Amino acid sequence: MSIVPLSAAVLTIVTAQRLSELVIARRNTARLLAAGAREVAPEHYPLIVVVHIVWLAGLWSMGLAQEPSLPLLGVYAVIQALRLWVLTTLGTRWTTRIIVVPGEHLVDRGPYRFISHPNYAVVIGEILVLPLAFGLVAFAIAMSAANAAVLAIRIRAENEALHSTP
Repeated sequence: MSIVPLSAAVLTIVTAQRLSELVIARRNTARLLAAGAREVAPEHYPLIVVVHIVWLAGLWSMGLAQEPSLPLLGVYAVIQALRLWVLTTLGTRWTTRIIVVPGEHLVDRGPYRFISHPNYAVVIGEILVLPLAFGLVAFAIAMSAANAAVLAIRIRAENEALHSTP
């Protein structure tokens, strides 16, 4: 297998981003729980982890030798700018889990003015577009289907939790 340098660079950046986000999410989760927040519906969380691990592993195993599409990498870069907007809007409230902070109002600024779950819209885009950038159409479809199944559970649980908080 011949490694395409641009593919290796893109995959290294995406992997480093995901790992750094896990560190931030764990720190934010710990801080929120210590301040009296509670986690809701943690039973589906391992499914989210599996989807993202399979997505990254598949990209590394199938995409490393593929010359990526520059226009689709550009689309992916725009999605990353949207991800940054979501994360900075939520600040220390952003986690990878459903954490409810009693007494706090839902965030209604930034991208949340336009859509209820902008982070999930970003993830949907990422899981679809990056495999397509490597020409992995079947993988993009399969991972998008898996992600949709997990997000259906996740969004339902999150909506119930957020709308039942006093």
